[in-house]
Amino acid sequence: MRFIGLSLALLLAAPVAQAQEASAIPDVIGSQLEAFEADDFARAFTFASPMIQGMFRTPENFGAMVREGYPMVHRPGTVTFGTQRTEGGSTYQTVTIRDAEGRYHALEYEMIPGGEGGWLIDGVSFIPAPDVSA
Repeated sequence: MRFIGLSLALLLAAPVAQAQEASAIPDVIGSQLEAFEADDFARAFTFASPMIQGMFRTPENFGAMVREGYPMVHRPGTVTFGTQRTEGGSTYQTVTIRDAEGRYHALEYEMIPGGEGGWLIDGVSFIPAPDVSA
């Protein structure tokens, strides 16, 4: 009977632990954005997954890609974190960034477990921007 109670407690605790871990995702993304704002590409690179690090090989290459392909991430204005969803082994975090010119950009960060914050960024995709005209 004790085993059943312990097993049930562990099963019920698992979703809570996953939710607590997922709550760290905005902090990880925010820390990378702070590193980009400071042009600290070496630190920003530490939040990238091994796959991303392998693609770009150096913090300098990674920084150049962000400056050219994601200028709103390099110099964000307002950052708003939206919803999260889990699919496979990844958790996806939506982020809306208002750039220096006042334009909104909607992004989806693919996060995988690992790193000092518990998560690593495994990719960023543009998604349709939410309606902010209200």
